[in-house]
Amino acid sequence: MVMRRILPACLLGTIAACTIPDSPPSPPMLEDTCNARQYGNLIGQDATTLEKVMLLGQVRVIRPGDAVTQDFRPERINFGIDTNNQISDISCG
Repeated sequence: MVMRRILPACLLGTIAACTIPDSPPSPPMLEDTCNARQYGNLIGQDATTLEKVMLLGQVRVIRPGDAVTQDFRPERINFGIDTNNQISDISCG
């Protein structure tokens, strides 16, 4: 009986315990401000490949479990490395 009253209230978001806390706003998706597209061919390659590539400007390599600041820098290129030590994604920020 109590569950029947709580569920509709949660669906309406009227009970504080049922609401999802706000997450920090994501930065707006911008154009390729850091020229990440030119490195798209590196996705799937071993992370050591980055040692052989001339990267000018701000670069951040993010491995699983790394603490990462939430500051958004449109000119910085981020290389995401997966658990297999492969480049899994490339983005600006």
